[in-house]
Amino acid sequence: MPPNIPVAILAGGMATRLRPMTEKIPKLLVEVAGEPFFSHQIQLLKQAGLTHLVLCVGYLGEQIVDQYGDGAKWGVKIEYSFDGPKLLGTGGALIQALPRLGEAFYVLYGDSYLPIDYHAVGDFFQHSGQPGLMTVFENHGRYDRSNVWFEAGEIKAYDKKAPLPQMHHIDYGLGVFRATAFDGLSRNAEVDLAAVQQTLVARHQLAGFEIKQRFYEIGSPAGLAELNALLRQQSPI
Repeated sequence: MPPNIPVAILAGGMATRLRPMTEKIPKLLVEVAGEPFFSHQIQLLKQAGLTHLVLCVGYLGEQIVDQYGDGAKWGVKIEYSFDGPKLLGTGGALIQALPRLGEAFYVLYGDSYLPIDYHAVGDFFQHSGQPGLMTVFENHGRYDRSNVWFEAGEIKAYDKKAPLPQMHHIDYGLGVFRATAFDGLSRNAEVDLAAVQQTLVARHQLAGFEIKQRFYEIGSPAGLAELNALLRQQSPI
C-alpha cells in the first residue's frame, strides 16, 4: 500500500451500551487507563506510520474537535466528516467522507483497539485486487457472536443478524476499501457498512485476512474494563 493512506474512524454512533457515561461525552473520549480512548488509538496508528486520520463523527462530535483539533499536538493530521442533520449509518458516513479519503483507505471502528500489523493487512489488500477487505478472527463465539463464514481463505458469508452454523469467525474491526466499493450509493442516505460488505461478498469481491491475535474493544462495559486493565498493566510504573 502507498505510505500513510488515510484511516477512516467510524465514531458517529450513540454509544448506548456505555450509558450513562456517554450521555455527555462521545465514545472516543471515554477514559481508559487515564487517557481518552482516542489517544490510545492514535498511538497505535502512529506506531504503524498511519498519521492521516479522518473521523466520521456525529453524536457529540464537536467535543472531539475541541479536544484534538487538527491533530498536530499528537503528531498526526486529523480531518472531520460530520453526519449532518441525520445519522447516516456506518456506510453513509464513509460515503460522506470519500472526498477526504481518496482512492483507498483503512476503516477502523471507533471502539476497536487492534495492536496488529496494519501494513500486512494493507499489502494483502493491494495484492488481492479486490475493492474491499475484511479482517477476521477465529472466534467460536468467545468475545461476541461469530458472524463470518471464512473457509479456504475466502469470506463465504457475513451476517451480524442471522448467523449460520458455519460462522466461526468474527469481523475483527479493521477493513480496507477502494472508493469504488461505494459506487452507485447515494450521498446523504443512511447506509450500513455491513450491507455494503454483504454485497461485495455476494460478488466475491471482499477479500478476507485472518488475524491470529484477539481484538479489544470499548463498545461494552465489560470490554472497557478489560482494555483498561490491559493498558494499565502495560503502562510503566
